[in-house]
Amino acid sequence: MGTKNSSDDTEVRWASTTKPAFGGISLYIVFLLSFAVFAIVFATEQIPLKFLGILIASSIGFLVGLADDAYNTKPILKFLGQFACAVVLILTDNFITLFDNEFINYAITFFWVVGMMNSINMLDNMDGITTSVSIGVISTVLFALVITEGTNNLYFWVLLGTLASLFGFLYYNWNPSRMYMGDTGSQFLGVLLAAVGISFFWNGHEFEDTSIWAKIITPILAFLPSIIDTTTVTINRLLKGQSPFVGGRDHTTHHLSYLGLKDRHIAIFFLSFTFICGAIGLYVNYTLKAWSLTVTFSLIGFMAVAFIFLFGITKRKPIDAK
Repeated sequence: MGTKNSSDDTEVRWASTTKPAFGGISLYIVFLLSFAVFAIVFATEQIPLKFLGILIASSIGFLVGLADDAYNTKPILKFLGQFACAVVLILTDNFITLFDNEFINYAITFFWVVGMMNSINMLDNMDGITTSVSIGVISTVLFALVITEGTNNLYFWVLLGTLASLFGFLYYNWNPSRMYMGDTGSQFLGVLLAAVGISFFWNGHEFEDTSIWAKIITPILAFLPSIIDTTTVTINRLLKGQSPFVGGRDHTTHHLSYLGLKDRHIAIFFLSFTFICGAIGLYVNYTLKAWSLTVTFSLIGFMAVAFIFLFGITKRKPIDAK
């Protein structure tokens, strides 16, 4: 498989040296093993169609990333693979139920899945960042599962195995890293997290009267670090007349480094940021029994401040060489 030295669609990465990009393979293998263990231990349990869809879509994402790592495939092929992941999720009832019109729901689901797969891929631009954010999101979901359904749950066991593999990989991916996850890992995690987002954030609410604001704000909050980074990069590149998919050292992570933070401190910042967002989401979903305008404006205000801060630092200093 060789080595991979990229994060966006071009060969641009923060680190100046190439390292093995085998991390994604180990993450996927543990994901499959976790599924197999559950199937053996709880042999009488029927595997739900929704999870089979997640299994198939995640496998497609893994293969798409593996092909890109091995052969540096064209962006259109990667997009078609991401499109296929979205189709599989929709056909297995893993789609966003925001409106009564299913066509609109399907369109939003396509945008979410493809967008999240690209967002997680783009976030993999510095040691430990994507791994840390994934740990934060999955930990939030596991905690929610424990307090609502317990541990005798397929999603719990598979996500627990995935979380363990992420912690193990983080040991090698922490700055200075000895291994990258490559597109193999970022595409696999992208579709897995997108599916988890649909099940537990877009569609999973505990409110007596769930408003449309709750359904929109909750998933954005859970994935806020990656969404802010992708949005910031996209806006800045479009303003410069560049393609958003052309790689560069202009991510929020890079600008935090330009301000003087070390790479490992930036990873800690994103890990902490993700956990804070998850904690707020858990509090809102499982402590409050009704959604209110106060909650809406408070969360929008929090997300706006976070965006203004991270977007603002990209305007304070020019892009410099590392």
